[in-house]
Amino acid sequence: MGQPPVVLVPGMLCDADLWSDVRTRLAAPTVNAVIDAPTIRGMAEQVLSCVPGKFILAGLSLGAIVGFEVLRLAPDKVAGFCALSTNAAAPTKTQKQQWTDLARRTQAGDFAGVVATSILPHMFATATPPTQLQQRFLAMADRVGPEVFVAQLAAQHTRRSAFAALTQARCPTLVISADADRLCPPTYHHSIAASVEYSCFASLPGAGHLSTWERPGDIAALIHDWLPATTTQELTCQKF
Repeated sequence: MGQPPVVLVPGMLCDADLWSDVRTRLAAPTVNAVIDAPTIRGMAEQVLSCVPGKFILAGLSLGAIVGFEVLRLAPDKVAGFCALSTNAAAPTKTQKQQWTDLARRTQAGDFAGVVATSILPHMFATATPPTQLQQRFLAMADRVGPEVFVAQLAAQHTRRSAFAALTQARCPTLVISADADRLCPPTYHHSIAASVEYSCFASLPGAGHLSTWERPGDIAALIHDWLPATTTQELTCQKF
C-alpha cells in the first residue's frame, strides 16, 4: 500500500501559497484544500471531498481547526494529522466580538485596512516582518478576497472545543508549535499534544504564526521524519 496523500489545509486569509515552500520539499503526494464555507463543519466536508480514500491532514491555524472537525466526522479516513499554529479550545466572547468587528469593517469596504492593520501584524515573529513577507501575505489575502474572509469569520463563530475529539483520535499526530507565535502560543500546542494518545510535539524557536513561510525547511523535515508513522503506527518521538 502506497503513501496516502497529504491534504494541505490553509489558514484564514490563506491559499495554496501558504504551503508552497513546504510542499516542494516533501516527497509525499499532496493535495491543496480550499476552505471557504461559512461553518467549520462545511469546511471539514470540503476537505473530506478532496480525496476518495484515506489521507494525511496537515493544517495551520484555521486549517488545523477544520482538521479537528474532520477527526470528529470521519476519523477512519485520517491516517495522520499534523497541526500547526492553532487552538483547540472553544472561542471566547472576546474572540467572537473581534471577528464580528472585523466582518463589519470588511463589509463596510475596509478589507485592505483590516488586513494591513488587524491581521498582518500578528502573522510573523515580529510585528514588522521583512517587506518581502509583508507583500507576499498581502497578495495572498487579496487573492482570497473579502467575501471568503467574511465567510471564514462566520465559520470561526461555529467552532467548539476539540479536546473531546482529540482524546478519541487514534491516528499518529504531529503538533508543531512556533515559539514566537503571538496568536497561538506554545501552551496551546502542549495541550493538544497531551490530549492525543499517539502524538509528537515539536517546537520552532523564533518562528511566528505563519511558520510555513518562516521555517519551511524545518517543517518539511519534521513532516518527512514523521510520515512513516502514518503507515506503521510506530512513533519514534515522545508520546504524551
